[in-house]
Amino acid sequence: MKTAKTATQNACKLCNPLGACLAFRGIENCVPFLHGSQGCATYIRRYLISHFNEPIDIASSNFNEDTAVFGGSRNLKLGLKNITQQYRPEVIGLATTCLSETIGDDVDMILKEYVNLFKNGEPLPNGEPLPVMIHASTPSYQGSHIDGFHAAMKATVAKLAEEGPKKNLLNIFPNMVSPADLRHMKEILKDFNTPFVLLPDYSETLDGGPWAEYHRIPTGGTPVSTIKETGMASGSIEFTSVLDAEKSPAGYLEKTFAVPRYQMPLPIGIKQSDAFFGLLEKLSEKPLPEKYEHERRRLVDAYADGHKYIFDNKAIVYGEEDLVVAMAAFLREIGIVPVLCASGGKSGLLKKRLQELIPDLDEAGIKVRDGVDFVDIEDEAKVLKPDLLIGNSKGYTMSRKHNIPFIRIGFPIHDRFGGQRQLHLGYRGTQELFDRIVNTVIAEKQSSSPIGYTYM
Repeated sequence: MKTAKTATQNACKLCNPLGACLAFRGIENCVPFLHGSQGCATYIRRYLISHFNEPIDIASSNFNEDTAVFGGSRNLKLGLKNITQQYRPEVIGLATTCLSETIGDDVDMILKEYVNLFKNGEPLPNGEPLPVMIHASTPSYQGSHIDGFHAAMKATVAKLAEEGPKKNLLNIFPNMVSPADLRHMKEILKDFNTPFVLLPDYSETLDGGPWAEYHRIPTGGTPVSTIKETGMASGSIEFTSVLDAEKSPAGYLEKTFAVPRYQMPLPIGIKQSDAFFGLLEKLSEKPLPEKYEHERRRLVDAYADGHKYIFDNKAIVYGEEDLVVAMAAFLREIGIVPVLCASGGKSGLLKKRLQELIPDLDEAGIKVRDGVDFVDIEDEAKVLKPDLLIGNSKGYTMSRKHNIPFIRIGFPIHDRFGGQRQLHLGYRGTQELFDRIVNTVIAEKQSSSPIGYTYM
């Protein structure tokens, strides 16, 4: 019996190279470069700019009809030379698109040919050393933006990490979180007085201050010199529930340089934040700083104060699989039933990981669906009748159509201001999320009341 196939109508994911471009933006003095058409670069720039409200340059090999037939080698070499001449980057992060992958361009071979041009006597652009070129295979006809993000980071450590004596150093692979989350993560690690490499780090490159003059490459990002040390670290903490070690930067370092990989869900909620801080205490051999004990106590108190407003509410949560897993566990922790956990991702591990964190998953009637689009999610919403919708801005139309209160998290948030400054991680991020959820429920009750009320 053949399984019926339906076309995706409104995908609950974004394209593979978009995630790679975002990740490359977190490397110091790096220019993201797409091997494909100009339209791909324009689309990705538009999406990233609408979320981060920062200028973002993405180079392109600018495919046309001839290139699609005869291959993109010439365009790629010319583009690399132009970018080197105009931007003078230390790194070029090269991601492929559907078109270059479909015609079968051997990008690694083209890069070797390009480098050999200068070894054989062709003058270097500006007379400077060639940039490091990192290539990630990111065809959009498979995977999603989060797959491209991880592929770029694995390619980065595979290109740059070096072997050497082990150091008192932690690698942190934080997943695709906000610049605010990255800044908070750096604050936590500094408070533990633990040397670390955070990769990627777009906390400044995609959320910086004003410039007196335009910078072609914004300051900030993880330096190449520190990325080289990731192979000498004492361990890697990687925030993921569904990423296989074979596709993971931490997995690569463990296999190649025997750097232990510590995999854990995004630290959202008290339980997962406890696990993260506990692991930091173990690896750093230092006690939890007092400020985080205070943050935890305030959060516990908030749970007690806000419980009466949100207990037994129903929510649909959607987005990247790792975010859905962490958010669903947090929602269950605060008494909300995530009646549908949905993602466009297709790791095959979504339900398994949710069952590990939510023991009563089946008893609570929680549905789990992966590989879905927004038409699927809307069909479920009509039946489940949730009290809340939690996810990125692509759910706005559904929220408006069905009058479901909407809490925006993750990426992209392009119909509200400040998405890049939303905090999700740790006790502090959990506190912000909890307050927003409680206030959304209170606001809905207040606005739907025939008389309204001024006290909770």
